Amino acid sequence: MNHPKLFVGTVGEGVWRSTDGGASFERASHGMFVECDVRALAVDPRDPKTLYAGTNEGVYRTSNGGDDWKRLKGPIDSLITWALLVVPHQADTLLAGTRPPAIFRSADGGVNWTQTDAQPAQECAGIRFNRVTTLRADPIESNRLWAGIEIDGVWLSVDAGQTWQRIGKGLSSADIHGLAIVPDRRGGRTMLATTNNDLNISRDDGQTWQPQEVERQFGHGYCRGLQQRPDRPEVLYLGNGDGPPGTVGAAWRSSDAGQTWQRMELPVTPNSTIWDFAIHPAQPQRVYAYSVSGQVFHSADGGDRWEKLPREFGEIRSLAWTP
Repeated sequence: MNHPKLFVGTVGEGVWRSTDGGASFERASHGMFVECDVRALAVDPRDPKTLYAGTNEGVYRTSNGGDDWKRLKGPIDSLITWALLVVPHQADTLLAGTRPPAIFRSADGGVNWTQTDAQPAQECAGIRFNRVTTLRADPIESNRLWAGIEIDGVWLSVDAGQTWQRIGKGLSSADIHGLAIVPDRRGGRTMLATTNNDLNISRDDGQTWQPQEVERQFGHGYCRGLQQRPDRPEVLYLGNGDGPPGTVGAAWRSSDAGQTWQRMELPVTPNSTIWDFAIHPAQPQRVYAYSVSGQVFHSADGGDRWEKLPREFGEIRSLAWTP
């Protein structure tokens, strides 16, 4: 049986890898500082052995499934990388979002980097420096890319990430945690944004947003990771909890682009907010979810049934899996 390979990015413990679907783990951080913070992981869509890791020392790449990592040197080395995107259909094009907030672009697989013209607000009370928390590709227009910034709202690029502009009004908060773009049959898109206090939906390409007041159903308004099934983009997974890191979490699923939500039954109550999910197009029904305080959950059937993996980590900030 071919088990999926699971990669866990931790705070203070580098990358851990499982080659048996999560039954056991080993540290796979050779080439990077073994105690680094790994806040983003991205898989090259052309080659499952090639992954990128966003760390507190810039961006690293492995071309052999995590056996060795090489630092992609550049202007991001002195910044903390919070978000990564391998641009679909342009797999040599990478985007990296950092703290303090900036968006960097590479057109050659990370050999060379340039800082884009995005100039988000740099500081705010509470977290001191803002950060780019999510980068998303548009499923309709290949050159259209999106960024969510904590705390400076939603940003848009229409030229494959070379230039950016802040857009949108009506968000419940400018503290963006996750973004999703669902195409409709008429060629339009429904957009969703998770924030520190709600889920927001836009049906006019991000120009205006409507808070959904999900706390009434969810019990907590704090919303974090937001992912989609590659084969059915209207199916969404949302992580939720009572704060960062929080003391309790929940995982939610929508089958209608966010109009309605159902709580997925995890085998135990998560010990903190469900931070995000990992999905791969090779097996879109296989979903991994993780809490920020170290628990990992697995579903082989799109979220109907879940198991908790035996290994717990100290703090998880990113997760990816490959076939």
